[in-house]
Amino acid sequence: MRYRGRLSGVLLMGAAAVSLSGCGASQESAPVVIGSLEPAAYTEPPPVLALPASPTVAADIADPTPLPPNPYADLPLIDGTEWTDAVDGRRLLIYPTAAGRADTYPTAGDRAWQEVLDRSPDADTPGMRDQFHCHWEWARLVAPDKPSWNLEPWRPAVGYDETVNALCNPGGPER
Repeated sequence: MRYRGRLSGVLLMGAAAVSLSGCGASQESAPVVIGSLEPAAYTEPPPVLALPASPTVAADIADPTPLPPNPYADLPLIDGTEWTDAVDGRRLLIYPTAAGRADTYPTAGDRAWQEVLDRSPDADTPGMRDQFHCHWEWARLVAPDKPSWNLEPWRPAVGYDETVNALCNPGGPER
């Protein structure tokens, strides 16, 4: 390679300037434009432009695909309820129908709970509701043929997540 000259740590190679000095705050200088020994002029970066909303995404959010009809919509989900006394206190036995065991429609659990309340209005407590929904969502999958779902009003109301963590029986196992 043929060098045309050296000027304070910068080699000049043709029209390009290459710095041979090290990096560091004490040695920093203004950037040099290739082909020139003059500092580069500062220019503002281009503005960041927001992308327009996708009409497809907006339409999907506004108009979700409708669910198919619920095949169990006109069938009862709860066959009956029965209050009993157990070693720990009162217990509500809930007997689901075949449709109640099979219905997975998103609103079916609330409809089934309303059927329970129509038969046993005194079951309307937060803890009992959480126990019921735990049985509706989980226990019927684990034990699909269990004759009844047993809810106890003496169990603490700990919220749905904790009720599920306690296998639908917060405050102790079922006896």
